[in-house]
Parts: sequence; structure tokens; C-alpha cells
Amino acid sequence: MLSPTHGRGRRWLAALAAVPLVAATLAASALAPPAASAAPPAKDWLHVQGNRIVDAAGNRVQLTGANWFGFNATERVFHGLWSANITEITKAMADRGVNLVRVPVSTQLLQEWKEGRTVAKPNINDYANPELAGMNNLQIFDFWLRLCERFGLKVLLDVHSAEADNSGHVHPVWYKGSVTPEVFYSTWEWVTARYEDNDTIIAVDVKNEPHGGPGDSPRAKWDGSTDVDNWKHTCETAGRRILAINPELLVLCEGNEVYPRPGKGWDAPDTNPDRTPNYFHTWWGGNLRGVAEHPVNLGANQDQLVYSPHDYGPLVFNQPWFDKPFTKESLITDVWRPNWLYLHEQGAAPLLIGEWGGRLGEDERQDRWMAALRDLIVEEGLHQTFWALNPNSGDTGGLLLDDWKTWDAAKYALLKPALWQHAGKFVSLDHQVPLGGEGSTTGISLAQRYGDGGGPGDTAAPTAPTGLAIGTTTASSVALSWQAATDDVGVTGYDVYRGGAKVGTSATTSYVDTGLSGGTTYSYSVRARDAAGNTSAASASRSATTPPGGGGGDAGCAAVLRVVNSWQGGYQGEVTVTNSGTAATRGWKVALTTASGTTISSVWNGTYASGTVVNAAHNGALAPAGSTTFGLTGTGQATGVTITGCTAS
Repeated sequence: MLSPTHGRGRRWLAALAAVPLVAATLAASALAPPAASAAPPAKDWLHVQGNRIVDAAGNRVQLTGANWFGFNATERVFHGLWSANITEITKAMADRGVNLVRVPVSTQLLQEWKEGRTVAKPNINDYANPELAGMNNLQIFDFWLRLCERFGLKVLLDVHSAEADNSGHVHPVWYKGSVTPEVFYSTWEWVTARYEDNDTIIAVDVKNEPHGGPGDSPRAKWDGSTDVDNWKHTCETAGRRILAINPELLVLCEGNEVYPRPGKGWDAPDTNPDRTPNYFHTWWGGNLRGVAEHPVNLGANQDQLVYSPHDYGPLVFNQPWFDKPFTKESLITDVWRPNWLYLHEQGAAPLLIGEWGGRLGEDERQDRWMAALRDLIVEEGLHQTFWALNPNSGDTGGLLLDDWKTWDAAKYALLKPALWQHAGKFVSLDHQVPLGGEGSTTGISLAQRYGDGGGPGDTAAPTAPTGLAIGTTTASSVALSWQAATDDVGVTGYDVYRGGAKVGTSATTSYVDTGLSGGTTYSYSVRARDAAGNTSAASASRSATTPPGGGGGDAGCAAVLRVVNSWQGGYQGEVTVTNSGTAATRGWKVALTTASGTTISSVWNGTYASGTVVNAAHNGALAPAGSTTFGLTGTGQATGVTITGCTAS
């Protein structure tokens, strides 16, 4: 919401000002929540406690939204206004649970605005947008901010590229030609000062996707230097200069693309003569391994720092980890945890996944990746902005279809569980305005979420799970079960630890740990988690020893269907197939029946024909107690789908 004044008094982590982020983790997460206030905060500014983002009263919030690009491109205004209405698009986002919009801009655009140069006749359709008639592009941006205030939306401003260019993001660094590093810093200062008192803009993403590989020039590196191409130093410098003007903004630092392996420096070639690699590679903006050695230090405003990786599926680029059978667990172990998830798991800082998304139904690996990342976001309570609202995003498509009015039902169904919801309503980041605006039937305000008292909300952790027991044990798996924990609001899931490492999550009171070695002893414990993200103490630990590998036995098959999402006239489901036998499977089949009025429209991670889903090439082989999933969408009611058989071979 807009207001002529804002407070600057609170600095709850000031004592940690000079302490590097990772070193300060335990102290930050151990802070007691602030005392409840008599009324909701007057302003909507946010800050950081450990790996959480909270409001001024200590209420935990979730930033969950989408990207709407165009101001970064040659048009210098939101795309889509050439055919659709700005108010209708904005209201539709709020009604469907988007509480944060990431808006890409360019440094060149900010410099033009700073110098008083605007686009007098931007590419919009006056007939579709009569409210914008006669406005220049800066006036349109300001008008849109007022719409966001009206509908309870908040804004994340992102410098997407140095130049206003539809392909400007391809340039690897934040400086180019007349856009010098100082222009980059000074334009951030200008836009921060212009909207200093506007708490509709609550966060800034300093630069989109710094990247560049070994030998590239220029390229973005991450180390302890003050070199012009050191992205860590640049984000730190920009963040401090921004926060000197408005210390209430969240400052997002993305990663870069590569990071040297232990013992290697930034001058090393990509590979050695024997072809062994010298760097860890991942997505542009997705490599935050360097934070462990060189954390961003924002000084007295350290409690405004959020790290923001990007992650994509094989339809954007076929990374090596997509060329082998993968699961959510393998992605966590091989990709997400080493590159960025460790920061959340260690309580070092919050994570906002600034870009993720893609097309559905074209490559089952893409669908499997997207569902896995969505589930991780939900289970861990991560923040995210989906890429993109725009249907004209070439390699991902959008939440909107080509008419810029109709929403892609299947894609929205996948995203919806990752949008912040409470008691069946979407939650705004505005204390006074419900998401969707006055009279909304789909959203509530932040004050409504936590009660009009504006207190710190749910801060009580669940009880520790009890009765951890070891079940069926094979050479490669251990089955675990436990008694349900209790919580004043409700337990939403459990985290399973093998030794000191988290190896999985479960929404029930059982879990099968797979991929183990025969003749080995493993120690397990379990923690409960509630909807507010509070985590219990660990259960008593239990040990299991796997028998030596090998042996005969028979393969078995069990299948369970769960409803992932539903909407008027349709649904999305997920079926988990488990090898319930003592020998590995080569393949499996699941028989499905549908009631009258219910159909199955599409299936991924399997092939559907004549009422039967047969495994895909990558997921037919299951170790004893191993499992895989396939997804489906259809028309009618999900309750009309029944599993009538499951066979393994």
C-alpha cells in the first residue's frame, strides 16, 4: 500500500552487522520472535530471520508469484498491453493467488527515466486500455503500482539487463558500453529514492542471471575480490547503496553460472588434459556455491538479504543431470542442495527461486522436473516467482495463453499448490488489502491471516515424532514408520534424516529410504514440520543394518493415487508406484478405471492406452521398496478415477 511516510527505527539484527552471513546463521535463527503488537504493522516492509522472511510483527510470510516482462525489452512497457487490459490482467493474477510480481527492467530504461526521457506512445492498445490513454511508459508503471495497491499485490523490481533489448539478458554481466558499473549503481539509487516511501515495491533483484563460463570475457565470477567482474562484490555494493536510501527493502542476490572446484582458481581452464572438470556448472544465476566461502555482507542491513537462484528443465537446456533417470531426491542431492538448497537447510538465509517454469506435455522429463521443484518449494516453504505470465516467452510459454486473457489450466494447476494459501484462501503480503482487492472471494490480507492483533502468529513447533521403527529392510532400502507428532495448528509433513543429512520428506508417518548399500548400518531420525515452517526436535534415533546384496525374490507392485489439484471441470493427479516385492522390477503396469463423466486427458512419466499406464523407459526398473511417480490430468472429478490393478515384471 502507498503511504507518505515509513519508519526506519527497527534493526533487529544490528548486532550481527559485521558478521559474515553463514557464520551468523545460528545466532539469527535462535532469536526469539518479537512481542505481539496491539495492531497490525502500518507498513508492509519485510525482513529476514534465519531462513525466513517475516513482517514487522514477526509473522512469517511467503512470497509466491510470477514474472511479467516487457519493461526490460525494446518496447519499454509490459508486453501484452497491445491486446489485453492492464487492470484485468493484474486483477486476474491477484484473484489466482499471485501475491508478488517480479518486473524485469533494464539499466538503460532506468537511466532514461532518471534523465526525464520516457516513451510518449508505448506499444499499447488504447481501445483495450482506455485508462492508459495519453500516458508515457513511466506513467503507466506508476498507474500499475496503484493497481497493485488496490488488489493487494506487491512488486519485486529486477534489473534484467544492461540495455533495453529483448535479448539483453544474454549479455553475461551488468555493464555494457555506456552502461558502466557506476551507471548500474546510480540508477538503482535513483529508482530506490523515487519509490522510497512506496511499500508496494518491497524487494529488488539486483541483477538477473549473471553468467559466463571459464575463458569467457566478460564473465561473472564469485570470490572475495573487488574485481569489476566479481558478482558477489557487485551485489554487495549495490545492496549497501540501495539500503542506505531505503533500509526496508529486501535485496535479492542471484548466483552466477560456474564455481571452481576445490583447489582450483578462476584462471583454470574448464577441464584438464585428462578431461576432468575444474568447475561446477549449472544454470545462469543458479550457482550459489560461493556463498559458503564468500557470503554477501550487507553490514547493518544484513537482515534484508535473500538469495535467489534460477532453475529450469530440459526444454530450456538439456543439462547432464537430465540424461539419466532422475527423481526429486536425486535432483536435491546432485543439483539443488550443493548449488543453493544448503543455504535454506542450514538456516543461513531465505531462498526465492526467481525463475522456474516451462511448457507442459511436450517432454515427460520436463513435467517430472517441474513437479519435483514445485513439491520442493511446497515442502520447504521456499519463496518463488514463476516464469512467466507472458505467453510470448519462447522456451517456456506462459501462464496466459496467446490471447493474453485465458489462463493455461494445466500449468496453473501445477503452480497453484506453490502459492501461499491459508484456510482455502490466497494470502496477500499487504496487511490491510486482501489479495484480489476489496470484497475478494479468493484472498485474504496478512492481518486476516494472523488475526487483527498483528501478533507473531504461529511460533510453536510441533512435538517430536515418537516410536520411530525399522520395517522391511533389503540390501538397498530401509522402511521407516513413526507415531504422528502433534501441533497447535497442524503438522504438514516430516523430514527424514540419515545420520546428520536430510534424505527425504513425507506427508505421512512412513518413508522408504532407497539407494543404500548392502551390509551397511544406517542411523535415522525424523523431525515434524507445521504450516508456519516451525520444525520439531529430532525423534529418538534408530539404526538399521542392510543385509548383503544379491539374492532372489519376486518383484511386487503397489500404486496409490493422490489428487494434486482440482478446478472447475478438471483435476490433476499423481500416482506413486512402489516395488512391494523383494526383487527388482523390469517394468510395471497400472490399471485405471474412470467413472461416468470423468476422463483422463494426459499422462506423463508413463504411456496411457486402453485404461492402462505402462512405465516409461526411464522408470520401469525399481529396486525393492523403490518407487516412482506418474502424473495425469483429466476432465470431471478426480474421485472418479480408481486404481484397479498394479503388476510388475
